[in-house]
Amino acid sequence: MDLEELREEIRDIDREIVEQIAQRTYVADSIAAVKRERGLPTTDESQEQAVMERAGENAEQFDVDANLVKAIFRLLIELNKVEQRESR
Repeated sequence: MDLEELREEIRDIDREIVEQIAQRTYVADSIAAVKRERGLPTTDESQEQAVMERAGENAEQFDVDANLVKAIFRLLIELNKVEQRESR
């Protein structure tokens, strides 16, 4: 592959990442709606811990820095929590 082909592949991957973030955000919003309906708290520490553990396991499976992956997931979780609080 030449440089431009590799850059095109990166652009495609970046688009897929954004699409997956959008899909995750949509599902998180649906979870927030269920929590509101049931009067549940925004934060679920055990669920957050499970997400972080899965993120670390997935990082190891794909030989990616687990700290980096966990940092990304921490950011996603915090953004979802902010959105959930604002929508209450």
